[in-house]
Amino acid sequence: QVQLVESGGGLVQAGGSLRLSCTASGVILTINPMGWYRQAPGKQRELVAGISIGGSINYADSVKGRFTISRDNAKNTAYLQMNSLKPEDTAVYYCHVVKLGYGSDYWGQGTQVTVSS
Repeated sequence: QVQLVESGGGLVQAGGSLRLSCTASGVILTINPMGWYRQAPGKQRELVAGISIGGSINYADSVKGRFTISRDNAKNTAYLQMNSLKPEDTAVYYCHVVKLGYGSDYWGQGTQVTVSS
């Protein structure tokens, strides 16, 4: 059974920082492609940052230079370090992983990030 549990969201002023965590069970984050997505009210869910099978990383243009995705094998946890936050970063952030060889993918429950101006 796969579970992804996000944490670290909250309310922060513009220019501030937050670090989101995604702790996994039932799937190894460091050997499967995974990413962080976000969904703002009235908008579609979008990819913020992702790590491919080969370990290459890509970011949405809107967060390049401000956000950093990483993974800790020992803790089976992924992180999204978010710096220089802007009000337009306000959204629910979700962790997502594809479990290779099983034809399945999984989402966390989401964590709210609110950036005040």
